[in-house]
Amino acid sequence: MAFQDFDLISERRRNEKKQKLRKKILIIVVSSVVLVGLIGAAFFVAATKYGFGKDEKNAPTSSTSNKHEHVSHSEKIVTLVCSSADYKDKCEGPLNKAVQDDPKLTHPKDLLKIYVKFAEDEVNKAFNKTNSFKFQSEEEKGAFEDCKQLFQDAKDDLETSISELSKIDFKKLSSKTPDLNSWLSAVISFQQTCVDGFPEGKLKTDLENLFKDSKEFVSNSLAIVSQVTSFLSTFQTFARSRSLLSENSNSLVASLDKIDGLPSWMNPEDRRILKAVDNKPKPNVIVAKDGSGDFKTISEALAAIPKNYQGRYVVYVKEGVYDETVTVAREMQNVTMYGDGSQKSIITGNKNFRDGVRTFQTASFVVLGDGFVGLAMGFRNTAGPEGHQAVAARVQADRAVFSNCRFEGYQDTLYAQTHRQFYRSCIISGTIDFIFGDAASVFQNCIMVVRKPLDNQQNMVTAQGRMDKQQATGIVLQKCTIKADDSLVPVKDKIRSYLGRPWKEYSRTIVMESEIGDLIHPDGWTAWAGDFALNTLYYAEYNNTGPGASTTARVKWQGYKVINKEEATKYTVSSFLKGNWVQSSSVPAVQGLYYN
Repeated sequence: MAFQDFDLISERRRNEKKQKLRKKILIIVVSSVVLVGLIGAAFFVAATKYGFGKDEKNAPTSSTSNKHEHVSHSEKIVTLVCSSADYKDKCEGPLNKAVQDDPKLTHPKDLLKIYVKFAEDEVNKAFNKTNSFKFQSEEEKGAFEDCKQLFQDAKDDLETSISELSKIDFKKLSSKTPDLNSWLSAVISFQQTCVDGFPEGKLKTDLENLFKDSKEFVSNSLAIVSQVTSFLSTFQTFARSRSLLSENSNSLVASLDKIDGLPSWMNPEDRRILKAVDNKPKPNVIVAKDGSGDFKTISEALAAIPKNYQGRYVVYVKEGVYDETVTVAREMQNVTMYGDGSQKSIITGNKNFRDGVRTFQTASFVVLGDGFVGLAMGFRNTAGPEGHQAVAARVQADRAVFSNCRFEGYQDTLYAQTHRQFYRSCIISGTIDFIFGDAASVFQNCIMVVRKPLDNQQNMVTAQGRMDKQQATGIVLQKCTIKADDSLVPVKDKIRSYLGRPWKEYSRTIVMESEIGDLIHPDGWTAWAGDFALNTLYYAEYNNTGPGASTTARVKWQGYKVINKEEATKYTVSSFLKGNWVQSSSVPAVQGLYYN
């Protein structure tokens, strides 16, 4: 009888659990319906009533009344699409004219595509006008040469965006949003990098004004991507919620458990390589200074990559110090370069600003080709603190990954320039702004070593360069260690060191779950110049440890925040880089936060 009673109790508890699960699912469904009602209602009405995605045969008739009605409906759709744009006149005006000229333009994806085309036209127009500028000094002429390449990179990213929008089905637009955000954010960065290369003066100001319209059009493009994707996501969430009732709770739990430490944009072979650094992949070519390989220099090995090579091309760099400027060109995609260790296989150089080299051109190692993976390599710039800006590595490539690498320099050591980048278990050393740029970059389990600068200098670990609040860029330091180099330890109380300063107006940097040494000043962060960017930047800290982690005396800027767990989750790899993770034993599970 006791066992029978126990069975009855167990059955009752199972039924109670089922009822609770049904209740939770019903809450999700109801919440989703409310969310659709509050956020997506206007768009839904426009989509159903005004013909999003309808065939041409369903378009309004050509009668005057219907034509006016169509224009009115189209204007409402344009208003919805442009509702998140910061420069609404530049958004609604061109799109309203476009739908008047072509009544078939009523689908949000088509409006997005044509607006990105407008942005491309503005970028081309701005660059074409530079031909009327007179570049007098060698510095100005050199900067303009950099601009030519940067504008070609901008055009490539815009053309790729337009091409992808032409191919993809509207329902799958969300899957391309991370790519679009990366490409369009980079376009703004490329334009600003062009301007930054010129010396202060009237010419630089004129160029800044020249690119104003094109930057605003690209900013609006990012806003439209966000707005259209948000509406689409709302509808998809509603659709998924409706199907939850038929799902087994165990499958829901199982789906949440599928996490790992690597981003979705890496294919299985790339994941295997990154997860097993000690298991060196078979190289296509071997570089060895002693002549025991296929080439004596890394540049020769890269130049020998066959054109239109399919798959991943692996370059093994044997132990040695390679004093050469190495560039992984834009057409060299999906290259893996690995060495015998970050202090054994080293690329070095000493180009620097003091000697008249523009910061953009000082890097010892440059990565332009998408999909690059660097393993167990060292990258140095030996110009020293006297060289001022002297870059060890400049990374422009999208979906770039570095693991167990070392970046050594002083000012401007690592230029995380554009697109999406992921650094794992790396060491970065320097003084002023030694991690800088405008990429969407995440550094996990890395060590930032702050060195001794010149006597009249201070140290800043980061200088993030986000120009526009629509850009999906920022620097994230997660589970990192920030410590003083042996050379700094004796004078760390005399030389101030900070987590970062705002290079550009919407600078964004997050330090979370990291150990911060006592070298960091209690203020935590320092200004660039006066009150520049202090209200528009986004600097955040979450759950850090160590003697320098106390936030009680931090700066009181409007843009600085001590964030909670929910906010911090937005800057984990899965959310910020839009990674998809798979359970693995060889790489820590870094999809979310380390400590829940």
